[in-house]
Amino acid sequence: MEDSKMKKHVTVVGAIHIGVGILGLIAAVAVFFALNFAKGFVENEEVPTMVLNILAICLPLLIGFMSTLGLVGGIGLLSYMSWARYLIIVVAALGCLNIPIGTLKGVYSLWVLLQDDTIKLFEKK
Repeated sequence: MEDSKMKKHVTVVGAIHIGVGILGLIAAVAVFFALNFAKGFVENEEVPTMVLNILAICLPLLIGFMSTLGLVGGIGLLSYMSWARYLIIVVAALGCLNIPIGTLKGVYSLWVLLQDDTIKLFEKK
C-alpha cells in the first residue's frame, strides 16, 4: 500500500479511538451515578451495599482509565507520534475482549498499525 492510503487508515483509527474514548468517559460518569443511585434502593444488608460500593468505584475507574488511554492515543496517532502507535496497539489488543464492537475496533486498529507501511510512516516522524 502507498503512504497516502495508510495515512487515511491511521487517521480513521485515531478518530475511532478519540470518539470511543469520549463515549467511554461519558459512560464511566453514567455508570458511577447509576451505581450510586442504585445503592439507595438496597436495604440495610451489609454485603450487597459493600459490593455496590466496590463496583461504584472500580468499574467507572476502569472504564475511565481505558477510555482516557484510547483518547490520548488517538490524539497522538493523528500527530503521528511513535509512542501513540504502541499505546493504541495495547489498547486495541485489550479492546478485543469487548465483544463485538471492541473486537471490530481492535482488529481493524491492529491491522492498520502493524502494517509495514504504517511502521515506516511512523519512523519518518
